[in-house]
Amino acid sequence: MSGPISQRNHWLRVMASALLCMTLMSCSAMSNTGESESVPQLTKQETEKEALEPPKEQSIPAFTAPLTGLPVEQPVLERPLAVMINNAPAARPQAGLIQADMVYEILAEGGITRLVAFFQSHGGDVKIGPVRSIRPYLIELGETYGALPIHAGGSTDAYAILQQQKKEHLDEISNGGAYFWRSKDRRPPHNLYTDVNRLRKGSDSKGYAKQTDVPVYSYLKSGETPVMVDETAASLQIRFLLKSYRVSYTYDPADQQYKRFVNEKSHVDQNNNQQLSAANVIVMSARHRTLDDVGRLSVELDGSGEAMVFQQGQLIQAEWQHTPGDAIRFMKNGVEIPLTPGTSYIHVVPADTSLKEHVTIEAN
Repeated sequence: MSGPISQRNHWLRVMASALLCMTLMSCSAMSNTGESESVPQLTKQETEKEALEPPKEQSIPAFTAPLTGLPVEQPVLERPLAVMINNAPAARPQAGLIQADMVYEILAEGGITRLVAFFQSHGGDVKIGPVRSIRPYLIELGETYGALPIHAGGSTDAYAILQQQKKEHLDEISNGGAYFWRSKDRRPPHNLYTDVNRLRKGSDSKGYAKQTDVPVYSYLKSGETPVMVDETAASLQIRFLLKSYRVSYTYDPADQQYKRFVNEKSHVDQNNNQQLSAANVIVMSARHRTLDDVGRLSVELDGSGEAMVFQQGQLIQAEWQHTPGDAIRFMKNGVEIPLTPGTSYIHVVPADTSLKEHVTIEAN
């Protein structure tokens, strides 16, 4: 059938078809660009982008302790205290060493060793001791770090230096007895103790310097590993002179610390029974000379000599250097070795034999 009605129906069908196409196109566009479809896709892209981005660098601490390199909340400005610690078998275990920033172990006389513990960023009212006597080279060692020497008695030569040169020091016998005490659990002379708070009060009462120039070491950043490594060193043993002073360390990778042993037994702190440990174990060879029949020594701490630096299970063959007005520094090929942040234990052995004869190393 032709005519106006047929033409009208034809145009109606065309218009309906066009409307249907427009509707389908609109739906298709919504499926590609609609908000409900686009959000998950963008979220996935953002997630992938974040996964590819490197982790953010750790923030650098505002302050670090000069003698440990560890982060602290406030600047550490107090003068270090160099406490002479008795290391005779009857004096072990000692108290407070776990609070020390740095510890030197060095011969006194007759083959015994003395510990010189430096306290600056820790301490408070924690018991420290037993405190023992001082020697001329121990005075020099304390001054190397701008520290106030703390002792109970001393050799004739040491007293001559302290008195004639009018050096600041606290001695339980001559000028600071009120800032020490004797415990009843041990016999003299292995029972003399003090703490950082008492020593600060004693220093203030004498009008001693509150702050001094403290040399700062170079330290590895968080996550960094040692450089200039020569070999692995999971454990080591250090020989001084006597069999009763066999010192050894075993590296614990869990906390990157060398655990300290004396005569194959854990060397613990009397205050909390925790084993002493060090982030850096250093052995240095220096010239020793016997002065008298008692066996008192002269130890040459100026100049340079052989050294071994142990950190993070690695050994660095090194050299120690000391010039007046500076700390004893540890070098390799003329470059200072960065230390691992934490407590350092430094051992001074006689140079009459090679350093390798004083140190036994195990790689595994």
